Amino acid sequence: MDISTILNELQKGAAEIIGLEKIQELIKNYYEKGEHFLVKIGMDPTAADLHLGHTVVLNKLAFLQKHGAKVLFLIGDFTARIGDPTGKSATRKILDEQTVAKNAKTYKEQVFKILDESKTQIVFNSAWLNKLSASDLIALAGTFSVARMLERDDFTKRYKQNQSIAISEFLYPLLQGYDSVHLKSDIEMGGTDQKFNLLMGRTLQRTYNLNKEQSVFMIPLLIGLDGANKMSKSLGNYIGITEPADDMLAKIMSISDELMWEWYLLLSNKSTEQINELKERVKSNDYHPMQAKKDLACEITARFYDEISAKNALSEWESIHSKGALPSNMKEFSAKADIWIVEALKLCELCTSSSDARRAIKANALSINGVKINDEQLHLNVGQYAIQVGKKAFAKLIIK
Repeated sequence: MDISTILNELQKGAAEIIGLEKIQELIKNYYEKGEHFLVKIGMDPTAADLHLGHTVVLNKLAFLQKHGAKVLFLIGDFTARIGDPTGKSATRKILDEQTVAKNAKTYKEQVFKILDESKTQIVFNSAWLNKLSASDLIALAGTFSVARMLERDDFTKRYKQNQSIAISEFLYPLLQGYDSVHLKSDIEMGGTDQKFNLLMGRTLQRTYNLNKEQSVFMIPLLIGLDGANKMSKSLGNYIGITEPADDMLAKIMSISDELMWEWYLLLSNKSTEQINELKERVKSNDYHPMQAKKDLACEITARFYDEISAKNALSEWESIHSKGALPSNMKEFSAKADIWIVEALKLCELCTSSSDARRAIKANALSINGVKINDEQLHLNVGQYAIQVGKKAFAKLIIK
């Protein structure tokens, strides 16, 4: 096996790698001596579902599993109760144990859509962090200074603006670093926003005399559907990996052509060379950008379902957007006669509030049975109505 080829593919889309030579040595030892190595990834179960942004690093882990890695998928059930302060302008609300446990269960169910279960060990950091004594915590806190903590941009900004920083937030990166000490990880992966925390693992492995320093592999943050911010459930610009195939594909088709190429680099299994070839074909008008997007959408959707489901989802999308057809899986709702259109839109879950419904009507985004509607005083009587708001929201309303 050509180690340089493996490393080139591994580095595709990476933002920064610290200790690349060590990673090369680990892979080489696997092929020459059969020695496996440990790669750590930590995720706090602060939300119920994983999204495509999470899969960028999971895809790298799956790739390394083919070349000797045993993945330590760490669910931060202990640290989730503190909350990662990274990028936050205020102290996070502490989650209760029941919420953390419920979210952690969904992570376990979803992660094996990508990772090889036989080469993955799921661990919970409460298993060892709950056992730390007060003296252990004091010793851990003593390994780092407040001045070093304030080197973090988010802490610095809050300190200068006289905003509260809880002592527990200083403990968060120390505890994440201690996870690496306990697990004796050879590599830790994470997003670029996690750099301070990831490097803490290297520092503490030295401090605790493990005779090793984990390599740190950082992945860019995936830009979400809005084309501006990182993919996040709180921003609503995400695609969950358990979403129906039709919805997943339709959302991918909604991204811009510019964002599409970034997604190719971070989400596609195609090599850098193959992606560059596609770009050149688009430039020479040999390959239409719309086809490139369709191919990407099918590849990603098939990863979580199968090729048949992805092709069916694409056919559904094409029938709606190219032929003006209605979705075959529209939700059905029923109502009594003379329902006000604003109430109907809320009933059909197409708008979240009366003001939201009025905005949609004023923006000329409402169609009923294929006809644009801009009368917000409209009342619907007995009949069946196919209601559409915008390009992607549909519902069937039956009035008796």
